[in-house]
Amino acid sequence: MSKRDVQVMLTKDVSKVGKVGDLVKVAPGYARNYLLPQGLAILATPGVIKEVERRKEKERQRQLELRQAAERIRDAITTIGGYIIKKKAGENNTLFGTVTAAEVAELIQARTNQTIDRREITMPDIKTVGTYDVTIKLHSEVSATIKLQVVPE
Repeated sequence: MSKRDVQVMLTKDVSKVGKVGDLVKVAPGYARNYLLPQGLAILATPGVIKEVERRKEKERQRQLELRQAAERIRDAITTIGGYIIKKKAGENNTLFGTVTAAEVAELIQARTNQTIDRREITMPDIKTVGTYDVTIKLHSEVSATIKLQVVPE
């Protein structure tokens, strides 16, 4: 970046430059000949910069609220103990089938009234009776670990 770069706010995602709403510095010719005529960016005036900062603050607040909600869900899930799934088992305590993430999500829903997306549940392959650690990703920065006990029917 040189001293002559122009600051623009992107109005659409531009590959290798930035995403919508980003303030970026680009070469004056790139801005004048491509970004501005194509409607991909607008010049960053003091008003535009202030708007971008306001939007960033709103997004930061929204992310903070999402994180706090995820922490509340984590607390609700982890304080309740006794997650038990009953499965048919054969000899040597080997299960017929396996325990799925969907079954764990339904169990959590039934026990805590918290809806969990099954795709956010990470668990080992459960093929025998026993106790297992199951990790649930609630937010990019918040996850919960519960003890899941698998018992024979």
